[in-house]
Amino acid sequence: MQIPNKIIVAITGASGSVYAKVLLDKLTALSDQWEELSIVMSNNAKEVWQTELGNDAYKHYTAKYFQKQDFSAPFASGSAKYNIMLVVPCSMGTLGRIASGVSDDLITRAADVILKERRKLILAIRETPYNLIHIKNMETVTLAGGIICPATPSFYSNPQTIEDLAATVADRMLDLAGLNISSFRWGK
Repeated sequence: MQIPNKIIVAITGASGSVYAKVLLDKLTALSDQWEELSIVMSNNAKEVWQTELGNDAYKHYTAKYFQKQDFSAPFASGSAKYNIMLVVPCSMGTLGRIASGVSDDLITRAADVILKERRKLILAIRETPYNLIHIKNMETVTLAGGIICPATPSFYSNPQTIEDLAATVADRMLDLAGLNISSFRWGK
């Protein structure tokens, strides 16, 4: 018997709000594949979303919303059995705190829980270029069982809009999470 997916989407203040928007739109369309969807956003993420997308649509998804300092959220414990965490976009500061085990807010605590429970943590990192600290932090998270999925779009599907381009990353994250999606596939 398959346990229904319980998904956390964490949105940090890195540039790339379009990735989070497209991912949330796609998760909404895939609501038959999850039992619970929870969203945690930093204040910087809300400001960046407003700057980049010009709206506050992040408030209007069918999900449970949690404040970044709410350690009473169910996914702050492994007993809640959340099995997928998607951090999009993932700032280098968030990556660094996850890599070093610093659980100073709900995003980093949830990532720590997902890793310790051997569940799926997928980080859509958004920075360029990388310095050696970034690279070592990516290595540490990878060795701990997380998946680094750079917010690097692909072009072979001939995306026509910025959202189409962002969808190439969102689709990759959903594939990595194990959800069944319809997406461009190479060679088909």
